[in-house]
Amino acid sequence: MTDELWKLDALAQAALVRRGDVTPLELVDAAIARIEAVEPQVHALAYRDFEYARQRAQAPLSGPLAGVPFLVKDLSAYPGMRHAMGSRLFATNVATEPTLYTERLDAAGLIVLGKTTTSEFGLLGSTETLLEGATHNPWDLERTAGGSSGGSAAAVAARMVAMAHGSDGGGSIRTPASMNGVFGFKPGRGRVVPSTPDDMHGLLVDHGLSLRVADSAMLLSLTERVDSQEPPVGFVSEPSAQRLRIGWYTETLTGQQSGAAARDVLLRSVELCRDLGHNVCETPPPPIDGAALGDAFFTLAGAAMDTLCQMMVHALGRPPDERELEPFVLDLIEWYRRQPEDGVERARAAIGTLGGAMRDYCEGFDVVMCPTQPMETWHLGTLAPDRDYAAIMTGMERLAGYTAIHNFAGIPAMSVPLFTGEGGVPLGTHFAAPIGAERTLLALAYELESACPWHQRVPVMRG
Repeated sequence: MTDELWKLDALAQAALVRRGDVTPLELVDAAIARIEAVEPQVHALAYRDFEYARQRAQAPLSGPLAGVPFLVKDLSAYPGMRHAMGSRLFATNVATEPTLYTERLDAAGLIVLGKTTTSEFGLLGSTETLLEGATHNPWDLERTAGGSSGGSAAAVAARMVAMAHGSDGGGSIRTPASMNGVFGFKPGRGRVVPSTPDDMHGLLVDHGLSLRVADSAMLLSLTERVDSQEPPVGFVSEPSAQRLRIGWYTETLTGQQSGAAARDVLLRSVELCRDLGHNVCETPPPPIDGAALGDAFFTLAGAAMDTLCQMMVHALGRPPDERELEPFVLDLIEWYRRQPEDGVERARAAIGTLGGAMRDYCEGFDVVMCPTQPMETWHLGTLAPDRDYAAIMTGMERLAGYTAIHNFAGIPAMSVPLFTGEGGVPLGTHFAAPIGAERTLLALAYELESACPWHQRVPVMRG
């Protein structure tokens, strides 16, 4: 039986432990064996501590997910593990203190085996770094796993673990979920406890990538804030009988049409929702200036990187340079320094203006649908951090053409892996809902999962 444990979702693994059918150590050893079999092909791990995981598996555990193996994205700290954030600047950094988020993970009974790869500081939509190298998509090893939660998405897709931590500041959970054929949920602003002291002016939120909807729903119930302004979500365990008014569109926020494969996947998803009895209608795209959104996001990102460089001067005796930072980050800092002095204030104002417009748009529907990504998943190298800065920014603008506005609006959203594109490589469908409607999305996701059981699709991996 232990040879089959890696095929199970997180709740099924936890149920086996509660019944005494397997021990947490057997679950951990099964995950380690799977990692050792497929990780050399995928390269989704930035750090591993199997000794720690085995020790924790033999200690008393409690919580709804007791004994379930788990991985944490390397943008977030986990005590005793390396915390490099995808950067050579912090290659030897080790976290010493827990965060509110990791305390919740431990209380849930999860067993952390290591850290997953991410783009440097989570800025790029492909997980390729000068520190770690490239993370490969399990469905096609020549393609990107996405970013910045690419390592977590690839690890779940390759069945190293059933669920892994991710974070999303502009699509960094949902786009990798789309590319790797897993379920990726982004809670609304302020819904879950934070894993970092800086949430990028409210843009960044933590959650996970999973094989099954129920695993994601359980994780949300275990990490949501008790002081949220919205009523608690709790554990959403089943679909709802409510039929939804769903609007759909295909044009990106920069006015570009999606590619043929992305549009085909969306139209098939529209028909699926209609078959389930929902009221689905085409609608114009959100009235959002995509260029202004991108400018605001990278202004804030550039400001954060500029501040980091200033903080590191004392430690290094000089500003960080190409020995520590990737060309893209250095170019971003230079771009930011050329912006007007009130750039950050204007970017923060844009969050309010653009986010408000998106919230108003979503209030006209129960759920809004669009593609998660406008194109087939790119081959590795397309968004490599040492490429020309202008080419990277053009690619990022297109890649985030659907997802980034939901972070500005602070609303919940998800990528659901209903169908595939070219050569069987997954392409997700994106769903968003008004503030506080996480339950609506999760209930719909259960319906979609039952109608189109994506977890039965497994990439062909040696081992």
